[in-house]
Amino acid sequence: MTTWFVHRSPYDGPLSKRVRRLTDASVLDWFRRGWPRPDPRAWVRAELGGDVYGLDSIFVAAREHGLPRPRSTGELRDLLHAHLYVEGDEDHIRLDEHSLRVRTDDDEVDLAYYFLDDTALGAAPDRLAYLVHEAWPLPTDAVVAGPPVTYAVFLSHDGPIAGTPPVELPGVRLPDLAAHLRFADPRRHAGWPAALLVLRALVGPDEPGIDAALARCNRWPGFDHWDPPELPDEHGEAHRHALRVLEEGGTVGHRRPGASLLRVTDHLAQFAMHRGDGFGHVQWFLFDAAWAAAHPALARSLLCYAGHWDPLDGSG
Repeated sequence: MTTWFVHRSPYDGPLSKRVRRLTDASVLDWFRRGWPRPDPRAWVRAELGGDVYGLDSIFVAAREHGLPRPRSTGELRDLLHAHLYVEGDEDHIRLDEHSLRVRTDDDEVDLAYYFLDDTALGAAPDRLAYLVHEAWPLPTDAVVAGPPVTYAVFLSHDGPIAGTPPVELPGVRLPDLAAHLRFADPRRHAGWPAALLVLRALVGPDEPGIDAALARCNRWPGFDHWDPPELPDEHGEAHRHALRVLEEGGTVGHRRPGASLLRVTDHLAQFAMHRGDGFGHVQWFLFDAAWAAAHPALARSLLCYAGHWDPLDGSG
């Protein structure tokens, strides 16, 4: 048995998450193992590959107050609610027999961390497969099947975790997305996020694919200190305006476009855009039904990851 740890944070690499496999058979076992440690922060760092905001507080409290080692999930839950430091209320600490999900913030950005055992992963791959995916890039093979639809996922650190719901574009496959965006009327798509509007504006008038527009997005000067852009509705005007913004340049803050990662294949575009040395990367994923058919759990869990900080929310 394995217990997985995931830290969802902009400080943790191109996917903004850190994934570790632990040798403990359960979440409870991991906390029991950490209970007597003389230096809780150092132990947490060594175990989990870096700092986890507030997590060491439960072990510090155990030492300072002589708290008994928890014998059950119920006892651990009571101890966490009483002594684990989080920015938020009790609902930010969610524990069951097979998982712990915690949301907090470090006064700069929202953060979350998760402990999940093999039983949790086996019971909910459609919710958890992306969460425990360990490295860039995602697999790219596809199976053309089912009705055409493309999904746009934009993961950012502005505002709450999962603050930008995925966008569904029915009737569109990824190879046709550039043409679809050219002819789309933004006034009919009030829910489109600003990132998708910028991408639309940066699609060239005759470009068959989306790759060149994504490369231009990497040089867009607004993504370091994000404000929704004011772009004309008509595509030709929006494109000319966007090109002028690129030509005029201006600061990109602490962004380093060369540190971004971009890979575009027929049915999946994945983009880890460097946001800054302090806040790492933001992630964009554009994929269609053909990619989702080849990777159903990964696709559904990515949409879930984008939709809520707790991928198991509502599952029980």
